Amino acid sequence: MKEQVRDITSRDVDFATWYTDIVKKADLVDYSSVKGSMIIRPYGYAIWENIKSELDQEFKRLGHQNIQMPMFIPESLLNVEKEHVEGFAPEVAWVTHGGSEPLEERLCVRPTSEVLFCDHFKKIIKSYRDLPLLYNQWCTIVRWERTTRPFLRSREILWQEGHTMHATREEALEETKKMLKVYEDFQRNILALPVIVGKKTEKEKFAGAETTYTIEAMMYDGVALQNGTSHYFGQGFAKAFGIEYLNKENKLENPYQTSWGVTTRMIGAIIMTHSDDRGLVLPPRIAPIKVNLIPIGNDEAVLNKINEIKNNLDRENVTNTIDNSDKTPGFKFAESEVKGYPIRLELGRRDMEQGHVTLVRRDTLEKIEVPFGKITETIPSLLDQIQDNLYNRALERRNTMLYKANTYEEFKDIAQNKSGFIKINWCGDRACEDKIKDETGLKSRCILEEEQSNGNCIVCGKTGKHKIYFGRQY
Repeated sequence: MKEQVRDITSRDVDFATWYTDIVKKADLVDYSSVKGSMIIRPYGYAIWENIKSELDQEFKRLGHQNIQMPMFIPESLLNVEKEHVEGFAPEVAWVTHGGSEPLEERLCVRPTSEVLFCDHFKKIIKSYRDLPLLYNQWCTIVRWERTTRPFLRSREILWQEGHTMHATREEALEETKKMLKVYEDFQRNILALPVIVGKKTEKEKFAGAETTYTIEAMMYDGVALQNGTSHYFGQGFAKAFGIEYLNKENKLENPYQTSWGVTTRMIGAIIMTHSDDRGLVLPPRIAPIKVNLIPIGNDEAVLNKINEIKNNLDRENVTNTIDNSDKTPGFKFAESEVKGYPIRLELGRRDMEQGHVTLVRRDTLEKIEVPFGKITETIPSLLDQIQDNLYNRALERRNTMLYKANTYEEFKDIAQNKSGFIKINWCGDRACEDKIKDETGLKSRCILEEEQSNGNCIVCGKTGKHKIYFGRQY
């Protein structure tokens, strides 16, 4: 295992290869014979299950119900909302045959489910009493990505998509921002990611949406990862699909719609924000296994004490595992680091005689001797310290890669020589947004709605309308 650790490419030498090494050596994924699709191994899937459990609990607390829609979308249904289909057309996969027989109509393998939900909503929404309608779906989608990378971009993606209908614009906008806040809180407090929240430009918003809000995470290398979105659709889809309801005055109206979603991409964000050259690093609140118990030697007293500690941790709902293998202690320690278990607990004969265990923090590799009588009270506190340290460490690094540019020349200089996000005054015109992308390769990340522009657009010199971040993206 020490050799495996040595084989992890340094993230400062080749970040892309380092990332691939981590997901493979930590046993998160494997490559499949289906080009562009990944096999999520049990340990990787356990992280997704924790993400799903945390979010699903919050969705249900807010009144959402889970539903399951079909995987296939008839071409005629997909074409109902033109702007929407044009946005997804390059990534759509089509089914043309059922068995050996050609289909009368092509079926799209869902890239997202707005049209399916709208087709269903048209049938079940009749009165204001049916609103609000708050649905969520956990499923897979297919997008024919040209370039794929585990968790970040795959042709088959595990994700969650919420779809809601409301009687008023105000209710729908409130829902859009409420779910954005749910994502923000989850990523800050559970994933330890110091995300930036804002609004997408007209160019970058979701196809068919009036407004798209985004969660932007910055990776260790300064590159952006869009880590969740929440969309306000207004009445556009409802009008296209003929969804109407009788209001309290017995008049027909179109409802207002939202959609919001996150994917396994968040696992990629965890890896690229927190991990290091020794392997995976997981925030304790999302880690499937929080403590790795390692007995040193084959001493019966040691094994009995390890099992006693395990039982105590089980009672405290601290997930754990015992490495009872015949591997050497050094191998076990290295494997624990590669897997990213937040705490490693070591116990040997000498520790037994001295009445303590050794706890090793994965975030700092600090070793702490803890008396037997204080193990179960120390570990939860230590897990909280690790969680906070990972967030603060990521926040500190992110803040060193946030820049401001007051002129276009300054912007281009930063873009050429540094990694990170650049904040500018922007007039709001797409021509200036496109010029930045064409000349520097940086794309708009998000408009900062809470900050006012305090100068002219750095590209064209016209009055600035927005403060906005630009950056490179995965």
